[in-house]
Amino acid sequence: MTSVQQRQKLLGLIDKACADGARLQPACRQIGLSCRSVQRWQRSEAAEGDQRPSGKRRYARPANKLLEEERQAVMATLNSEAFKDLPPSQIVPRLADSGVYVASESTMYRLLRQEGQLAHRRAERSAQKRSRPRALAATGPDQVFCWDITYLPTQVRGQHFYLYLFEDLFSRKIVGWQVFDCESAELASQLLRDICARHSIRPGQLTVHSDNGAPMKGETMLGTMQRLGVAHTRSRPSVSNDSPYIESAFRTLKYRPELPVKPFENLLAARRWVTELAHWYNHEHRHSAIGFVTPAQRHAGLDRALLEKRSLVYEQARQENPQRWSGQPRQWAHVDTVHLNPETPQIKEPQNTQKVA
Repeated sequence: MTSVQQRQKLLGLIDKACADGARLQPACRQIGLSCRSVQRWQRSEAAEGDQRPSGKRRYARPANKLLEEERQAVMATLNSEAFKDLPPSQIVPRLADSGVYVASESTMYRLLRQEGQLAHRRAERSAQKRSRPRALAATGPDQVFCWDITYLPTQVRGQHFYLYLFEDLFSRKIVGWQVFDCESAELASQLLRDICARHSIRPGQLTVHSDNGAPMKGETMLGTMQRLGVAHTRSRPSVSNDSPYIESAFRTLKYRPELPVKPFENLLAARRWVTELAHWYNHEHRHSAIGFVTPAQRHAGLDRALLEKRSLVYEQARQENPQRWSGQPRQWAHVDTVHLNPETPQIKEPQNTQKVA
């Protein structure tokens, strides 16, 4: 704020400039004032001084404010042995059941916030925020593998065989599998080494996506991936949608008619069944998401020629009988890129998106 003396001095300078022929607006601009302020100062009531109340306003103490001893009594109740692990939403009804009222629920929350105690009050670790897995995109085979372990029934209740399965994201081909009688990071790392050797995987070429199971996070598995130069990403805990392709493959395999009605007698029987099923899946099954070609055809790069041939067949059929076609023939389009956990516009983070070349 400007004092009365400063205002009077500024007004005198402006009046002198205007008397010499200057206009008010340029004169005010030279001293950094607006015309409205100067016009307000020129009023007799405003020239006497600042009419705004100065200093901090003093408010009366609210009538319903807790006294200091009441505040301490509420905090003592919140931190008592009976209620130290409970939130106010659980404390208030318990006190009411005992015929006691110390404060409202909102007041308890406010006091806890002021004391820095409005946090997780239990002994266990509080829930942690889980970020989405890194977005991946495969433009060819042997770039991104998805793998998981699923149960196979045995004749002993409570015991299972375990199917370890690796699937190529781009072609949907089962690139490696094995059935064991236990879950182990050592067995998983051995299977990964065999797959990388068969497919001639170079360091830095492959990314493997999995969930958060113990075999996936075991030191042996992580060490093997580091030595092979294989990157890894993981799903969020209890979020199966982060790895949809391997879950879909398990569903397709287990709903085949070849699945035995009775549990597997031994490990050899389970391996024979998976051998036949993996061959059917790779070489006979027309996968809908890749243009109804077999995973083996797409993995070998034969799918583009097959899809072009289908398009020619449909176009020829339309030319021979145009009256049967009300629109364009079916488009047998080639799927160039397959995305895993792509970013949506609402949560798009371009810096976290990696395209595997």
